[in-house]
Amino acid sequence: MRVAAFDCGTNSLRLLIADVSADGTLTDLRRETRIVRLGQDVDATGEFAPEALERTFAAAREFAEVAAEYEPEKLRFVATSASRDVKNRDDFFAGIFSILGVVPDVITGDEEARLSFLGATAELGAADGPFAVMDLGGGSTELVLGTDDVESAVSLDIGSVRLTERHMPVETPDEEQIRTAVADIDAQLDQAAQIVDFSAPRTFIGVAGTVTTVTAGILGLDSYQRERIHGARISVADIEQESRRLLAMDRQTRADLPYMHPGRVDVIGAGSLLFARIVARFDHAVSAGGGELGIRISETDILDGTALDLALTRS
Repeated sequence: MRVAAFDCGTNSLRLLIADVSADGTLTDLRRETRIVRLGQDVDATGEFAPEALERTFAAAREFAEVAAEYEPEKLRFVATSASRDVKNRDDFFAGIFSILGVVPDVITGDEEARLSFLGATAELGAADGPFAVMDLGGGSTELVLGTDDVESAVSLDIGSVRLTERHMPVETPDEEQIRTAVADIDAQLDQAAQIVDFSAPRTFIGVAGTVTTVTAGILGLDSYQRERIHGARISVADIEQESRRLLAMDRQTRADLPYMHPGRVDVIGAGSLLFARIVARFDHAVSAGGGELGIRISETDILDGTALDLALTRS
């Protein structure tokens, strides 16, 4: 079955057109990403900014033309964190419906976690589990634990955009701003630990644009190379070192990194800090229990999970 899956988050709008076989094998036909910053100032105002809506609609129009070329049998438009509680989301719904003919499916944190887990673990065997999947978005971050299926999950109301706007809306944050951000992250992780057992996983899987961009830096890539990032194995020390490097850079230095998407320049520092704190918390818990945590990066995530779910389970 040929499907078109759209994932609209706080920072980006993405499209995957794929053929999915009866056994769940997914074959990419087209992937596209546009940084639209739909969640611009939502944390402060509680509504979508007009310019953010127009950026999103412009990208949706472009993607609609792409999708039409492939004639998918099914289409789903998933909207996540930024779209859940805004006052003017009906404007967003109406705009997307007029462009694509479908109403955005604003999914819960639990559904977001399930789809992220499905996409991130589709290529892996149970022998590598239990898995902890971290989907680090612009407005929220999902932590999911399971082996064959989701066993527990939590959605943190924090991501690269929210963290930037709350604590470090400057070119280069100072130590006090970083400490305040860390305190916010750690407080949320303390709550998350009541739901997800941080000591349980054997393999930690990081997904989404912040994670893959930080990994590109760790690998020293001279361009964004999806095939080298996917499946990469990195360490806690690697992530912490790269986060410190990004936080210390000025905006132009970050923008000049050869693998950096222009839309991530302003939020990658905060995102990298969140990535580092979460991985360190899992690693510490696993080590305290006598285990060893493997950390790997996946380019398959909620977008792939949405495509698989659409083809295999939805009528």
